[in-house]
Amino acid sequence: MPHTVGSTTRVAGFFAALTLASGCLAPVADREGPGVDEPALSAWVLDHGWHTAIVVRRSDVDQTIWPEVGDFPEATFVEVAWGAREFYMAQPATAWLAIKAAFLVSGSVLHVVGFGTPTAVYFAGSEVVELRLSRRGFDAMTRFVHEEYGRDREDRPVPLGRGLYGTSRFYAARGRYHLFNTCNTWVARALSAAGLPVTAAGTMTAGGVMQQVRGATAPR
Repeated sequence: MPHTVGSTTRVAGFFAALTLASGCLAPVADREGPGVDEPALSAWVLDHGWHTAIVVRRSDVDQTIWPEVGDFPEATFVEVAWGAREFYMAQPATAWLAIKAAFLVSGSVLHVVGFGTPTAVYFAGSEVVELRLSRRGFDAMTRFVHEEYGRDREDRPVPLGRGLYGTSRFYAARGRYHLFNTCNTWVARALSAAGLPVTAAGTMTAGGVMQQVRGATAPR
């Protein structure tokens, strides 16, 4: 399996317990889905055990909205997730770093992965839920992702190094990670921006995200 969660899974139960009290307000979602003659676009939500991520087909992305996918020119699919910088980038990630991430406000990163194998095959060890979005909803979600990149004085994304597996990179991100604004809250916000019936408020764990997306699999 290309994604080896390694030491992060050893603190999964602990981290989930910490996040039971977390959550944040979601933006107002546009609930209008694909029209009768409008093709729906796929997005996939992954459960990595302690955090969730979103995958899209790179060719579906309007690169005037999310130009950073151009960093992965050979990829068929792109995975994106957000999290606490120190905890996410640590090798290994420890329980102490999980405590720091939960209780001390810290910087954040985006983890972006490009790959060519179908999502359910590449992430064979993860639960994968496919969602269908309208063009407008898909573009709103990818715009949300684009706006999360931290930028330098010349408005360029700030790469922080190689990611955890495959063809991947860490980037500096906007926003501060803390107990009330976690990786799973971020995914719920992105999906809500797409117009899906997913609520960030009260969504604390990967299980909380996956429970909601299982009920949002039909085009809307």
